[in-house]
Amino acid sequence: MMADTISAAIPGTVQFDLASKAGGEPHRIYLYTPPGEPPAGGWPVLYLLDGNAVIATAVEVLRAQAPYTLGTGIHFGVVVAIGYPTDEAYDGVRRSWDLGPPPGRAYPPFTEDSPPVRTGGADEFFAFIEDELKPEIARRVPVNAGRQTIFGHSFGGLFALHALFRKPDAFSAWVSASPAIWWEGGGIVTRADEFVAKGNGGGGRMLLLVGEYEQTLAPFQIGAEDEAKRLAAFEDSRIVDYTREMAERLAPVPGLETSYVFLPGETHMSVLPACINHAVRFAFGAVHAK
Repeated sequence: MMADTISAAIPGTVQFDLASKAGGEPHRIYLYTPPGEPPAGGWPVLYLLDGNAVIATAVEVLRAQAPYTLGTGIHFGVVVAIGYPTDEAYDGVRRSWDLGPPPGRAYPPFTEDSPPVRTGGADEFFAFIEDELKPEIARRVPVNAGRQTIFGHSFGGLFALHALFRKPDAFSAWVSASPAIWWEGGGIVTRADEFVAKGNGGGGRMLLLVGEYEQTLAPFQIGAEDEAKRLAAFEDSRIVDYTREMAERLAPVPGLETSYVFLPGETHMSVLPACINHAVRFAFGAVHAK
């Protein structure tokens, strides 16, 4: 006899929808709270963009490693994943607006039934995180305001850079994975140069990561029907080069400890779980615990 099946919940995690006071559709927030009593100064917090796609991975990475700190170097912490009210991994239309730095542009709809795509809402989204989401999380769990990390991948990695350049003391640690530095003419490079010129890194840490096959074909892509299209896209995006160059650009900034990780064997999408593991260690590593 076959047993009944039920939906599997993510242990220790709740979800709720939070709408901005400025209006618009709500974001779906996933909140993981560790077991046991919080540290005296409150829990460190890891904020994740594209929350629907990454919350389960992040929680399981933490649950599997934090109980064994001497073997992993990782302590428990709070995980906050910012997503959308959908069962899909991504909401392409809304993330394009939320994560795209201004001024932004308008693009054709993804499908005949979807709305036009707009970018440029990153400042509004950043204000939502700073002014509304952070206080809501602090209301629900005791947090260490001095140990807060933000992680983003691709568009999210671009957003993490944009937010750093706007307000470097908003987080104590920043993780930018496979950032779309090339996006809309590479305007983020100009903002980076302005940030470097100011010479104030906010006293934080920046981690940039990228996968080997984000600028060259993976073995299984060689000879595929879309090989020529993919190679042309690599020429435009140059994700590996741009990520490494961004790390080099930020390395001299006083008050910002910048590191770069190159992940062999990973494509733009397969790199995501590996980057989550690095982000958890970066946020909750024993070496950074205070």
